[in-house]
Amino acid sequence: MLKARPLPPYLIQRYHGWKATTYTENESWYRTLAQEGQHPRAMMISCCDSRVHVTSIFGADQGEFFIHRNIANLVPPYTSDGGQHGTSAAIEYAVSVLKVAHVIVMGHSNCGGIKGCDEMCCGKAPALDAPTSFVGRWIDILRPGHERVAGIKDDAERARALEKEAVLISLENLTTFPFINEAMQRGTLTLHGLWLDIGEGHVQQYSASSGEFAPI
Repeated sequence: MLKARPLPPYLIQRYHGWKATTYTENESWYRTLAQEGQHPRAMMISCCDSRVHVTSIFGADQGEFFIHRNIANLVPPYTSDGGQHGTSAAIEYAVSVLKVAHVIVMGHSNCGGIKGCDEMCCGKAPALDAPTSFVGRWIDILRPGHERVAGIKDDAERARALEKEAVLISLENLTTFPFINEAMQRGTLTLHGLWLDIGEGHVQQYSASSGEFAPI
């Protein structure tokens, strides 16, 4: 028997508030979305971190972003091993079915997943190194990025550099997907890399021409 229980009262109260205000004021738009389906222009791959709220940052309305969130906003390399791959499935659906025009990877400051990767790669997190750690095996994706910044001695500076490497590794891995490359060659898809400073509210974007992140 499933052990699910009713929502906590504060969430139920917030739902009723949303239904009475936001939904009621935009009911026709919600009904249109339900009847005509979704047609988002962009896919946003961001971290699970509760402080990263991409729809608020970019003022996105319902139906505008196809959003996938995971630990440390990582994209694994393409594989056709027949396994169950949630992030890859979301990317395939966004590009091949929804035909999004943009795939955006957004990293952020003070990321717990990035910190865990740094500690694991430095031998300071044996629990993450364990074969049974779901988080550890997921952030293995970022090990090549850690090798690039391993020479930075200051912990805070290395962590910040690794946060941006997570975006770059994900962009690199996106290009290993055949359907991504096909869409890019057709000119129907572009990739973008962003990094958010949570405390300052600054967003930087990666420039392939300069090889650096710069404010937008």
